[in-house]
Amino acid sequence: MIREFPLPDLGEGLTESEIVAWRVAVGDRVELNQIIADVETAKAVVELPSPYAGVITALHAAEGETVNVGEPLFSCDTGDGAATDAAASSPASAAAPATDVAPASPASEPERDAAPGPNLVGYGARDEGGPKRRARRASLAADLVPEPPASGGTVTDLDAAPVAGGREPATTTPSHLSTGAPERPRSTPPVRKLARDLGIDLATVSGTGDRGLITRGDVEAAASGAVVQGRVADAAAVSGPGGADALGLEETRIPIKGVRKHTAAAMVRSAFTAPHVTEFLTIDVTATMELLRGIRDDRAFAGHKVTPLTVVAKAVCIAARRTPEVNSRWDEDAQEIVRFGGVNLGIAAATGRGLVVPNVKRAERMTLIELADAIAALAETARAGRTQPADLSGGTLSITNIGVFGIDAGTPILNPGEAAILAMGAVRRQPWEHRGEIALREVMTLSLSFDHRLVDGEQGSRFLADLGAILREPGLALTMA
Repeated sequence: MIREFPLPDLGEGLTESEIVAWRVAVGDRVELNQIIADVETAKAVVELPSPYAGVITALHAAEGETVNVGEPLFSCDTGDGAATDAAASSPASAAAPATDVAPASPASEPERDAAPGPNLVGYGARDEGGPKRRARRASLAADLVPEPPASGGTVTDLDAAPVAGGREPATTTPSHLSTGAPERPRSTPPVRKLARDLGIDLATVSGTGDRGLITRGDVEAAASGAVVQGRVADAAAVSGPGGADALGLEETRIPIKGVRKHTAAAMVRSAFTAPHVTEFLTIDVTATMELLRGIRDDRAFAGHKVTPLTVVAKAVCIAARRTPEVNSRWDEDAQEIVRFGGVNLGIAAATGRGLVVPNVKRAERMTLIELADAIAALAETARAGRTQPADLSGGTLSITNIGVFGIDAGTPILNPGEAAILAMGAVRRQPWEHRGEIALREVMTLSLSFDHRLVDGEQGSRFLADLGAILREPGLALTMA
């Protein structure tokens, strides 16, 4: 019979994915675990295997379209005679032509959740139809509909469709005639959390999404003060009548999605949540560069790409042990500081899809060569656009190497949930005082940004000083480990 496959949760906290490419078409026969589509989450491109063997009867989204977690991706005739609740509740989906896109409504979520969830090889054995998953999806569906007023009020007919969980809609009355509490602005849980983090009252934001839904972009625009009647000010608002045309300029509009969308939201959330402090330290790294040249000339290290970034990464792990405050997290809900027992070291990587920050798990346990290999593997995977969500989550402390672009210093923004990020600048040969004389030395500037709620100035300065000491004289690491 017809089985409907809903988009699974491909990573913690991800709520949607974009269809990059279909590997199958309607009428194709697929085998169990055959790759049926490439989907792009907010963090990575993932190959999606089929949990069924059978014939594809419908594709419910087109390439380039964004699908929410829990919405159907495709339907498959498994030929096993076992009808699912999803097929029974939506028989038309099996007969839909390939060009039809059948987005699910929130009201249809419970019917889909009643069906047994597929076992996704590659994402762990997950019961997509388990009680927790059903409850979360039902909650998400319900959140897309305004809550009824606390007493005596009604809601508009905008969301008069049946609500997930079997609740009947309240009697509809125009909102301006309601005598009860005002209805809650329509938004999803992640958007409401973002609004809380940024201190934005959703009642003051006009939604630009479907049927007035408040999106992340609306909240971020409100936070930056660039909202004009619920929409971000465009060229017309900036340049006056005529907008870009009046300037005689052509313009290209690029949809904000995928990694760019995720990065923008994360940076806005971080900048408006954590009080950033940035300190700078310029140091003589000639001894470190000589060490690297010696390693490269040693046959024992052939095939291992040991770079200044590798040495800085090792130094960060050593210094973090001496100043654990930089390797911690602020838990606002629990009102606790979470201090980590190890370092999952994030390495910022610029890719064709945008900036990603995969992390090396338990980097503090690795030797210099092991760390070099791990960083090289992460960089290669990131450039290929195949970084997995697991590699992008769980970071505790990060490094960004702006020196590869010839930049000396900057003020990096923290990854949300992390206490510190280090920017390493370019290594430059320049005049420097050395043993009482002026000599040409190799010099680098380190820029450390930290969350002042977690890290005091003294702690941040001590951490940065330890880094500088190790890079000036790598042998000092033996006294700190």
